[in-house]
Amino acid sequence: MAVWQGFSKRKITGKRIVRARKHRKFDLGRTHLETKIGPRRVKNIRCLGGNEKFRILSDELVNVFDPKKKTQKRVKVTSVVENTANPHYVRRGIITKGAIIETEAGKARVTSRPGQHGILNAVLVQ
Repeated sequence: MAVWQGFSKRKITGKRIVRARKHRKFDLGRTHLETKIGPRRVKNIRCLGGNEKFRILSDELVNVFDPKKKTQKRVKVTSVVENTANPHYVRRGIITKGAIIETEAGKARVTSRPGQHGILNAVLVQ
């Protein structure tokens, strides 16, 4: 489903705005897809100019970086502990950038954007 992200028809004062052009294809947006914990499912999306975005619908593994040891390993995600984007995302188990997740290696903060990058990266939180 497409979402038009253009201007409204009225100003804050209430005056009607007459636009110089009609709607364009590049004005369209897309609905938000939420990344959950589960077996890996990725959706490939074609963007403007033929570019691609890979949206993670669900994933159970994350690349965790340990800043003390300077090492990175792939571990399993167990749950979502905290999410600053929306407090209800914790209950629903939705992962976004900045979310704190519980992994087998410990608590980690998500540094990638799973709806844009197609990968889950995180840094251990001490």
